[in-house]
Amino acid sequence: MSSLFSPLSLGSLSLSNRIIVAPMCQYSADNGKATDWHLMHLGNMALSGAGLLILEASAVEAQGRITYADLGLYNDDTEAALARTLKSVRRYSDIPIGIQLAHAGRKASSRRPWDGGGPIAPGQPNGWQTVAPSAVPFHEDGPAPEALDETGIERIIVGFVDSARRAVRLGLQLIELHAAHGYLLHQFLSPLSNQREDRYGGSLENRMRLALEVFESVREVVPAEIPVGVRISASDWVEGGWDLGQSVTLALALDSLGCDYIHVSSGGLAPEQQIAVGPGYQVPFSETIRSAVKMPVMAVGLISEPEQAEAILAEGKADAIALARGMLYDPRWPWHAAAKLGAKVVAPPQYLRCEPREHKGLFD
Repeated sequence: MSSLFSPLSLGSLSLSNRIIVAPMCQYSADNGKATDWHLMHLGNMALSGAGLLILEASAVEAQGRITYADLGLYNDDTEAALARTLKSVRRYSDIPIGIQLAHAGRKASSRRPWDGGGPIAPGQPNGWQTVAPSAVPFHEDGPAPEALDETGIERIIVGFVDSARRAVRLGLQLIELHAAHGYLLHQFLSPLSNQREDRYGGSLENRMRLALEVFESVREVVPAEIPVGVRISASDWVEGGWDLGQSVTLALALDSLGCDYIHVSSGGLAPEQQIAVGPGYQVPFSETIRSAVKMPVMAVGLISEPEQAEAILAEGKADAIALARGMLYDPRWPWHAAAKLGAKVVAPPQYLRCEPREHKGLFD
């Protein structure tokens, strides 16, 4: 039997296979609200045959959006817009749907990628004052963020909790906390961006404090049957930054708190990162972390071929495979993977007629 198409449990949530549609920002929201683009995009991903669909990074406050066009889940308007989108998607698909909750910190107030992606200074159109652990800008010549005081940190924690409650009301079946890619929780973890001298900075224990407090606070208000996981960057790919050893320590701490899974990515914290990019380049990180923890581990990053994904799981290097750009390029990747690996996959009845003759029995 194919490892990729074997079932997996994330806490109480059962997945029919181990292919995860990773969160992918669409930069197509209207003041934080989901639009018709999200309906088309998510509808497409929901028919992919994957075992789980995780919605893009959704800001827990307006100030925490990466760009002015980012999705949010921080007020009644953003909740209502997402509710309408989810209602339509669920009408035709029963794929489990989760959401990634995030705060961009010093990487907020940016242009959309196709508009250059650079920072927008406060007071400029579509720009605002950003916040961070310390007043250290992401770009050396960019606008400096405001260092959060403890009142601001408490506001951020409350924001994650409030957004998690909204996610529960929306019937979302999984919550992922974004502590990767140089966004706020990652900024607190890394000594490159966190230069604080209070209980949230300095030692590894202190730098991990906010991520762990956010996890505990969210876990406390989310029903036990809804898994809560965390996405991390296992390395900053910069000398003296966050690294794999510190990631293992964080993973063990999360494991002890009952985290339901960890999603292992890397990078995004500093422009000077030097990433050794190649097929499956982040898998060694997931493999090391998996050997240390009990919770399931998701691998992600340049995993493009079904045989490659199958081998990663069969060799015990991860428990699930998350796909992002590959799913945009080929939204039926799970169908094609099932055909290659001799497995079955769920397809909507409207599409059953396209089952290839050479793969009879592909559609379950």
